[in-house]
Amino acid sequence: MSEEPAAVFLAGTAGAGKTTFVRAFADWLRSNGYDATVVNLDPGLEGDELAPDVDIREWVRLADLQDEYGLGPNGAQIAAADMIALKIFEVKQAIAENSADYLLFDTPGQVELFAFREASRAIVEALGGDRAVISFLFDPALARTASGFVSLLLLSATVEFRFRLPMVNVLAKSDALTPEQLGELLAWAEEPGRLGDAVEAGARTPDLQLSTELFRAIETVGPIGGLLPTSAKERTGLEEFYRECQRILAGGEDLEPSHEAAPN
Repeated sequence: MSEEPAAVFLAGTAGAGKTTFVRAFADWLRSNGYDATVVNLDPGLEGDELAPDVDIREWVRLADLQDEYGLGPNGAQIAAADMIALKIFEVKQAIAENSADYLLFDTPGQVELFAFREASRAIVEALGGDRAVISFLFDPALARTASGFVSLLLLSATVEFRFRLPMVNVLAKSDALTPEQLGELLAWAEEPGRLGDAVEAGARTPDLQLSTELFRAIETVGPIGGLLPTSAKERTGLEEFYRECQRILAGGEDLEPSHEAAPN
């Protein structure tokens, strides 16, 4: 390859579908002739669904920290972030051993711990290089209400502010929504006025001022931007996600396939 690989960090609330999305997008890339390296950054990941090429659990495991230091899950995640930062050179070397057009990073489910730890910023800077983007996954179960949608926007804005990287907001598991529900969520993302109306309509009287002020704060920061609907289950929106990453990282220029595309 003539340039360093694109790095995509997947963030979002627990249950948003990050691991499933990473797996599906990696499969899409490989089926279209691109090399993808999947990196698990969650020391508490359970199960084998992700099948990462590089797994942080080879260096740091959440269960081991809990047993060794008598920590709870959150305390262990905090300790793990600092320990991962100390192992970052070894992790980076393991990643470099894999030829890749794209590096896909599955981040811990506790998005607040990931976003607010200084160690996490150091990890992202060290592993992301100069061609990195963060994708924040919106869980449709949380985004269905206007207040939930605004809460996810605030989390997304916080992640973007903390890591100072280009952001792609993705609606995961869009197949779980009816066409009407999907249309409403996409309209909220594209038309702030409609979201503002929905916030006011859904707020109880004591909460109305707070809900309205939170929405105005988001508007003041800048345009909300779009929300890309995807479904790992139905394999929809993955090409559009690739196009958006390429738009950000390469001005829309398409990659040359690294090898022959795998048969579908």
